[in-house]
Amino acid sequence: MNSLLSFPSSPPSPSAAVSTTHYRRGHDLRELSERVYIPSEVYTHPAALLLESCSSLPELRQVLPQVIKHGLYDQHLFQTKLVSLFSKYGSMTEAIRVFGSVGDGDRLDALYHTILKGYTKSSSLLDSLSFFVRMKRDGVRHVVYNFTYLLKACGDEANLRRGKEIHGQLVASGFAGNLFAMTGVVNMYAKCREIHDAGKMFDRMSERDLVSWNTIVSGYAQNGLASKALSLVRRMQAKEGLRPDSITVVAILPAVADTGLLMVGKSVHGYVIRAGFDNLVNVSTALLDMYGKCKEVLLARAIFDGMAEKTVVSWNSMIDGYVENEDSEEAINIFKEMLDEGVEPTNVTVMGALASCAEMGDLEMGMFVHELSTKMKLDSDVSVMNSLISMYSKCKRVDVAAGIFSKLSRKTLVSWNAMILGFAQNGRVSDALNLFCQMHSENVKPDTFTMVSVMPALAELSVTRLAKWIHGLVIRYCMDGSIYVMTAIIDMYAKCGALETARKLFDRMKDRHVITWNAMIDGYGTHGLGRAAVELFEDMRNGTEKPNGITFLCVLSACSHSGLVEEGLRFYDMMKRDYGIKPLMDHCGSVVDLLGRAGRLKEAWDFILKMPFEPGITVYGAMLGACKIHKNVELAEMAAEKLFQLSPQEGGYHVLLSNIYATASMWDKVAAVRSVMQKEGLQKTPGCSLVELRNEVHAFHSGTTDHPESKRIYAYLETLIEDIKAAGYIPETHSIHDVEDHVKEQLLNSHSERLAIAFGLLNTSPGTTIHIRKNLRVCGDCHNATKYISLVTGREIVVRDMHRFHHFKDGVCSCGDYW
Repeated sequence: MNSLLSFPSSPPSPSAAVSTTHYRRGHDLRELSERVYIPSEVYTHPAALLLESCSSLPELRQVLPQVIKHGLYDQHLFQTKLVSLFSKYGSMTEAIRVFGSVGDGDRLDALYHTILKGYTKSSSLLDSLSFFVRMKRDGVRHVVYNFTYLLKACGDEANLRRGKEIHGQLVASGFAGNLFAMTGVVNMYAKCREIHDAGKMFDRMSERDLVSWNTIVSGYAQNGLASKALSLVRRMQAKEGLRPDSITVVAILPAVADTGLLMVGKSVHGYVIRAGFDNLVNVSTALLDMYGKCKEVLLARAIFDGMAEKTVVSWNSMIDGYVENEDSEEAINIFKEMLDEGVEPTNVTVMGALASCAEMGDLEMGMFVHELSTKMKLDSDVSVMNSLISMYSKCKRVDVAAGIFSKLSRKTLVSWNAMILGFAQNGRVSDALNLFCQMHSENVKPDTFTMVSVMPALAELSVTRLAKWIHGLVIRYCMDGSIYVMTAIIDMYAKCGALETARKLFDRMKDRHVITWNAMIDGYGTHGLGRAAVELFEDMRNGTEKPNGITFLCVLSACSHSGLVEEGLRFYDMMKRDYGIKPLMDHCGSVVDLLGRAGRLKEAWDFILKMPFEPGITVYGAMLGACKIHKNVELAEMAAEKLFQLSPQEGGYHVLLSNIYATASMWDKVAAVRSVMQKEGLQKTPGCSLVELRNEVHAFHSGTTDHPESKRIYAYLETLIEDIKAAGYIPETHSIHDVEDHVKEQLLNSHSERLAIAFGLLNTSPGTTIHIRKNLRVCGDCHNATKYISLVTGREIVVRDMHRFHHFKDGVCSCGDYW
C-alpha cells in the first residue's frame, strides 16, 4: 500500500483546522470610525436598525426611502452601509449611485474595496477591472483582497490573459510573498487550465497551509491529473505534517474515481469515518459519487440511504451512479423518488434522467422529463436541449430532435454532434452528411466525436469518394493520432469496399484498441474473407489486446459468411471456456446462422432448443433464412410461428415464408400467408439500391419509373437480359405465380439493384467498377443475373447488401454462392 494514498488514523488537529479560516476581513469599519465623526444618535435611529435587519434587495429598497426622508442619506455610516448592502445583493448600479454621492474627499479606501468586491461577485470581469483601474487612478492603496477577488473572477471566467496581468500587479504591489495572495494565484492558473503554471507557483511559495494544499490538489484533480493529485496528498502528509480535512477529502475523491483506485477510495472512506466527516453532506455525496464511478453502485446506494440530510447534488450523484453502471431503470426510480420527496431538480438532474430514458428507449418518460424541463424554464439551457436531442434520437423520434435543434438560438459543438449522431443512428444518412457539410460551411470546427459520428453515416452510403474526403479532413485537423477516429476510418473504408486501404491504415497504427481489431475482423467477414478474419483474430489473441464479446460476434459472423463451421463452433466454445464471456442473443443467432447456412438445420434447431434463455428475433430469423436456402418447409414453419409471435408487425418474415412455400409449389399456403398479410395490413420493406454518379447519389426502388432516365434504363435492361440469357442465364421465376412467364421476368428485371446496375453501366466508361448499396439481402435471381452481367460487360460490380459485400467479376462472385 506504500504506493497508494494513505490517510492517518486520527482526525486533523484543531490547529490544522484553524488554518483553513485565514480568509479574514480587513478592519474597514474600525478605520471608518477612527477617521470620521459619527453622532451617536445616528447609530440608534430606526432607519439604521432597519438597515441592519435587511436580508434581501427588495427589503433594502423599501428602507431606502426612509433613509432619504429623514435626511440620513449623506451620513457616512448610512452611505457605507448602503454601498455594502447593494454590493452584497448584486445591485452594482445602485451601489455606484450611492458611492457617487459621497464627496471626493470623504471616500475612504474601504468603500472602494467594498465596491470592487461587489463587482467581482456579481458583475462582469470587464466591469471589475475598470473599477480596479479607477481605484489606481484615485490613489487608493490596494490591499491583498483586491487581488484575490480579481484572481478568482479571472479563474471563474478562465481569462488567462487578465489573470496574468493581475498576477503582475500583485507582484508589483509587494504581495508575492503573501500566503493568501499566492493561493489565489495558484487557484487562478488551475482554473484557467494552466495547471503546470499553478504547480510552479505553488512550489515557489515560501509558506503553505492546508488551504493552499487543498487548492493545488483540487487543481490537479479538476484538470484530469488524478495521479498527481493523489501524490500531492501523500506529500502533504509526509513532508509537511498536515492532515487532510473535509475539503481535502472532497477534492481528492473525484481523482480516486477517475483513476478507478477502489482500494484507495475505501481507505479515504475509512479516514472519513475516523475523522467524523461522515455526517457532512458534501463528504458523503463525494463518497457515493466515487463508489458509483468505481462500479460499486450498491455501496454508493448504501451511503445514499444512510444520509440524514441530502442535497440536490446527492440525488444527482446517485442518479448518475446508476446511469454510469447502465442501470437506467433504477436511475429513473431515484429520479421519481426525488420528485416525490419534493426536492427541486436542477439541469443536471434533468440531463441524468434524459440519459436514462434514452438508454431504455422510454419515449413516454422522456416526454415527461421534457415537459418538466419546460416548466423549469430550461429551454435556454443548451446542455439540456442537447440531452433532449439525444433522447429523442435514441427513442426513434429524430424528427422531434431535429425540431429542437433547428430552434436552438445558440448551437454548441455538442449540439451539432448530437444531431449528426441522431440522424446516423436512425438511418437518415444523407441528413447526417448534409448537416456535417452545413457545420463545415459555418466554420464550426469538428472534434473527434463529430468525426466518429459522421463516419458510420458515410459507411452506410458506401461512397469511397466521400470517405476519402472525410479522411482528408481528419488529417487536416490533426485527428489522425486518435485511436477512435482511426478505428472509425478503418471501419468506414471497409464498409465502402476499400478493404485494402482499411488494412493499410490498420497496419500503420502503433496503438490499437479492441474496437480497432473488431472493425478489421468485421471488415474481412463482411467481404467474405473468412480465413483472413480468422488469421487476424488469432494474431489478436497472441498479442496484448484481449478479445471481447463483440470480437467473438465479428469472427463468428465471418465464419458464417465463409462456411467455416468447425472454426466457428470452436470459437463459440472458446468464448465461454477461455474468456468467461457469457453468450448473448446475437452470439446465439450467429451460431444458428453458421449451422443453418451449412445445411446443418437439425443441429441449428437443437441448438435453439438448448439455449439458456428464450430465443429472440435474431435467432429465429437466422433459422428461417437458412430454411429458405435449403428449402426446409417444416422447420421454416416452426421458426416463422415464433417470429410472428415476437414481431407480429414485421411483414418481411411473412414474405420469406411465402417464398419458401412458393419454392415448394405449395400455392395454397402462399395464398394463406398473403391473405394474413392483407388482413393485418403488413407489407414487405421495399427494395432500394443506391449508386453514385458524378458526386450525386441516385436511388432506385423496385418497379419504379420515376427516375429521369427510366425509359433508357428499362430499354437497356431488355437488351442486357437477352445478352446474359445467351451466355447461359436462366431466370428463377418459381417464387412468382398467377402471372404469365414473360410478366414474371419483367417483375424480376425491375428489382432495384438491376435498375441501379443498368444506370451505372449506361453512365460510366468501360472498365469502371460499379458500386451498388442495397437495403435488403440480394435475392437469388439477382445474384445469378449479376454474375452473368459482369461476364458479358467485362465490368466489376460490387454490391453491398444488408449483410455483406458481393464482388462480381468475370461471371464469379466473391461469396462463392454462399451467402
